Amino acid sequence: MPKVAIVTDSIADLPPSVAEELGITVVPLIVRFGTDVYRDGLDLSPEQFYEKLKKSRVLPGTSAPPPATFANAYDGLAQKTDEIVVITLTSKLSATYQVALQSIGLMKKQCRVEVVDSEWAIMAQGFVVIAAAKAAQAGASLDQVLDTVHHTVHRVDLRGAFDTLEYLERGGRIGKAQAFLGSLLKVNPVIGMKDGEVLPYAKERSRAKAIDHLYDLAASFGDVGGLAVEYATDFDKANSLIQRFRSKFPQVPIYISRASPVIGTHTGPSLIAVSVIGNSQGR
Repeated sequence: MPKVAIVTDSIADLPPSVAEELGITVVPLIVRFGTDVYRDGLDLSPEQFYEKLKKSRVLPGTSAPPPATFANAYDGLAQKTDEIVVITLTSKLSATYQVALQSIGLMKKQCRVEVVDSEWAIMAQGFVVIAAAKAAQAGASLDQVLDTVHHTVHRVDLRGAFDTLEYLERGGRIGKAQAFLGSLLKVNPVIGMKDGEVLPYAKERSRAKAIDHLYDLAASFGDVGGLAVEYATDFDKANSLIQRFRSKFPQVPIYISRASPVIGTHTGPSLIAVSVIGNSQGR
């Protein structure tokens, strides 16, 4: 095991094979349907969730992991290492960052734990986590891993295409994209993030044009180190976009990721998203 252990939350939407290969510990957030409580991606798979979302009259809700979940993860890792870096989703959308911090005080074993707010979500957060895990595997010290995290935070970006912002609005996560509400008849909104907040980027007239917007985001980057296409229920659209990326970026690692139940609660079933790591030409 590397000297520095890496922990993240389930919002990073890392493909399970990637988390396993890189030794990343993933702490699940919580999804609730009425009185039924599920651990994100563990007790409720994406397939089960989207089927339940379609049929249920009860709107799901989400919450940060209980502090004991993080503390137990830390204690388990502290049996093997003395240093842990925790990378969470943006603190502007969730209490998970604060819970991860507070959980250090519940540990039974002494161990240095550093918690970082990635200011991102989904695979933009995932790329930050992957970079940290690769640095740790290469023998980096904890401070070097932290340097890698802070550097990578500024090299990622994401966009998501929707057919409705209803779910973001219901969940109170819509942020400045609220400007789109009331003007979305037959419009496909595209949103992104900046400084940890949800922002509006485009109102496209068709699903195809919205997906073109996602493609154009990645195409605008130089020195692309990785791409991720994420979907809720529309695998065919996601796979088609991946094929376009493979033609454009034949040497670049491309991940396909499924939006977890917690993400799906706030985005709904129509989400197609692209995350990219590289050098933005606009920065």
